[in-house]
Amino acid sequence: MRRLLVAALLAGALVLVTRGLLLPSLGRPQMILVLGGDIEREKLAGRLAHRDGLPLLVSGGSNPEYAQWLFSQEGLDHRQFRLDYRARDTLGNFTTVVDDLQRLGIQHVLLVTSSDHMDRALLVGRIVAGSRGIHLTPVAVPCGESCRPEGRRKVWGDGLRAAAWVVTGRDLRSWAAGRLAPALGPAGPDPAAH
Repeated sequence: MRRLLVAALLAGALVLVTRGLLLPSLGRPQMILVLGGDIEREKLAGRLAHRDGLPLLVSGGSNPEYAQWLFSQEGLDHRQFRLDYRARDTLGNFTTVVDDLQRLGIQHVLLVTSSDHMDRALLVGRIVAGSRGIHLTPVAVPCGESCRPEGRRKVWGDGLRAAAWVVTGRDLRSWAAGRLAPALGPAGPDPAAH
């Protein structure tokens, strides 16, 4: 019974934090973070950066040549944006840049991603960035006919990975794959099974 109560309290606190209900408003954003995966995200982020004069960080976006051309078309100077290609997934979008943001003293970021990706991005981002005192304000890019809603399992699975990263400093999916792959043997059909 006691464990159930503790789990319920932790789950409730996680919901409040991920919805931004426990974090104070920090005023004007200091940077725009766009998660790669759709050119429309970069276009909107470029317009926002130009309009508001904010620096822009693209995590895992389009190829450098296209991104540089796009942002120059939006009127951005090459010093106003940074392209970062270290991330391989949504968790990596945050874990690869969060310490850099903290070192820069960033406390409030506009988060740009597609509307069908925003729930997962916010959950992961508010856990990872929140662990460094960085507040995220969502800016959803409409995905229209191409929307593919993400299931709760995927959203909460990545949320658990984010919480584990905050506690351990590593992505447990990568860690487990590295530990379990050799034990499971090579991928593919078992030649002895024929």
